[in-house]
Parts: sequence; structure tokens; C-alpha cells
Amino acid sequence: MKKNIHPKYNSELKVVCSCGNTFVTGSTLATDTLNVELCSKCHPFYTGEQKIVDTENLVKRFEERAKKTATMSFKTKREKMAERKTKKNKMETGPSSTLTLKDMLANANISK
Repeated sequence: MKKNIHPKYNSELKVVCSCGNTFVTGSTLATDTLNVELCSKCHPFYTGEQKIVDTENLVKRFEERAKKTATMSFKTKREKMAERKTKKNKMETGPSSTLTLKDMLANANISK
């Protein structure tokens, strides 16, 4: 085995979490302490709690959109086509004037 190629092992590395938990472990880091954001005491996997870090309000916007779409009613293409067909049939069966342009003009002159 070659000499002087492996880093020095520090068996007394103190790890400090942002939640306040501290423990001692071994590492090849040359420092005496290591600051971390998550540990086994505060990690969501181990605690069962969900912690969402939402700096740009992405989660809030998504929840608002999901709430909005839940209240909306969506129609299928068949429903839309059936609605158009019934509307068209109503227009065709509605009162249609059989008056000619000449008759309409005559009525307009009489009403004056």
C-alpha cells in the first residue's frame, strides 16, 4: 500500500444540526465541527412530519389552481356537440318570418 496518499481520519468530529441536535462521528474532514441543516431528529422521513420550504410561493400557487379547477365543471366533447345541436334546432324551429323585403318596407312606411 502506498504511503501518504490517504487523508487523515478524524474520529472526533462534532456534528451540529440547525434543530439543536449534536452528535459525534468520524470523518476525514480536518475541522472539529460540522454544521448541517437536517439530521435524523428533524428529517421528515424519520419524524413523519412534512416540512415544505416554499420560498417562491410555488406550493401556494399550485394549491390555489387545484382548488379553482376542482370547482370548475368540465364538459366532454359529446356534451358540447349535443348542446350546439339543440341550440341550432331551437333556432330553426323558432318563429321565422315569411315576409318579403317589399312587405317589410310597406309596413315600415305605414308605421310612420
